[in-house]
Amino acid sequence: MVTLSVIIPALNEERGIRDIIDRVLATDKALKKGGVAGLEVIVVDDGSHDQTAAIVEGYLTPEAAILEGGAVRLIRHGQNRGYGAALKTGLAEARGDLIAFLDADGTYPAEYFPQLCQKALAGADVVIGSRMAGAASEMPLMRRVGNFMFAGLITVLGDQRVHDSASGMRVIRREALPALYPLPNGLNFTPIMSLRAIHEGLSLVEVPIPYRERVGQSKLSVVRDGLRYSYSIIWTALGYNPVRVLGTLGVAGMGCAALVGLALLAGRLQGVTALGPWGVASIFVALVAGVAGVSLFALGATFNYLVALFRKRPVRMGLFGRPIFDPPLDRQFGWMGLTVGGIGVILATGTVILGVQGWSIERLWLYLVGSALLILVGLQLIISWVLMRTLEELSEREIRAQHDLSGGGHGTESVVGSLGRDQRS
Repeated sequence: MVTLSVIIPALNEERGIRDIIDRVLATDKALKKGGVAGLEVIVVDDGSHDQTAAIVEGYLTPEAAILEGGAVRLIRHGQNRGYGAALKTGLAEARGDLIAFLDADGTYPAEYFPQLCQKALAGADVVIGSRMAGAASEMPLMRRVGNFMFAGLITVLGDQRVHDSASGMRVIRREALPALYPLPNGLNFTPIMSLRAIHEGLSLVEVPIPYRERVGQSKLSVVRDGLRYSYSIIWTALGYNPVRVLGTLGVAGMGCAALVGLALLAGRLQGVTALGPWGVASIFVALVAGVAGVSLFALGATFNYLVALFRKRPVRMGLFGRPIFDPPLDRQFGWMGLTVGGIGVILATGTVILGVQGWSIERLWLYLVGSALLILVGLQLIISWVLMRTLEELSEREIRAQHDLSGGGHGTESVVGSLGRDQRS
């Protein structure tokens, strides 16, 4: 029979810890009806200075009774290590086939654990109690806006719709845990878990739950933890699909340069040959944005090959989740670089010839600037193409070596085997 471990991280939660333990224990009968036979509750006291640990001690169950129904365990940190660290301690100590957690502040409905467990028993690897999926919620407006933004960021970077990025109520299948690590020690534990689950190909399911305002003072800092959330989400995504982050920035830079270039060209066609301070600044921005945009896109694509090489997985090149070009755009960098650089050289040569023939610099400077940009972009594309083809060769080297060592296929193996038998006879 399936067993469930529920982890409750607690830091100075003497006002709410008793209620949440009672509510979790009260789900035992409903869990058994759904096929979850054993329940253990693990409270991880993360260095509390109040009576949290003393209250939990009143629930402690003898070691032999663990997982026989409604068992309670207490694990204490000598000092505060962080929300994520407390959860990781509980995850390491949990004995259930399904492992769940929820906060100790009374905000999450423990009564929904049977529903979440049913999703896990049906095959979901990570089941999230979603506070943003339509059920009644008392979440403050500022936190609701922040959650919406971070959920949107995970959705874009992971290419899977996520409604609640930071829900502290989840059920996880034990066999899925190794794929979710490493995880941070802070409050950004939950969004990183969601993002890793998506990128690792695990099944992530959300179940709508009601949400109440917490008992006691919140430990969440909107600014500090918001910045930490953003940083850790982006950094984690870079470890799986760098071109999604860097490529998006690159496309934005190239788009900015293209808009400025079109505006300057339109002005030139209308007879404008002199620019004021804003015009000069726009050219500067276009040059930097154009070169930086191509460099960032190429860097992201190159990093994807490195990620594939280290993780021994196929290269992912979908900028927005799925391939846009066939063949992939990075394979076309070679001829694109030659074409763009060639146009730049031709434009520069023509401009120099016109200058020698007496054209004024006021008529030629824009073409010189444009040719320099094209040459630099073309060179960047060619360098990136060579680098990525080298990384691709390295990533396929092991596969090709195994293929050659095996004789190149079953047909070759059978011939070699026949020759060996003939020689022995």
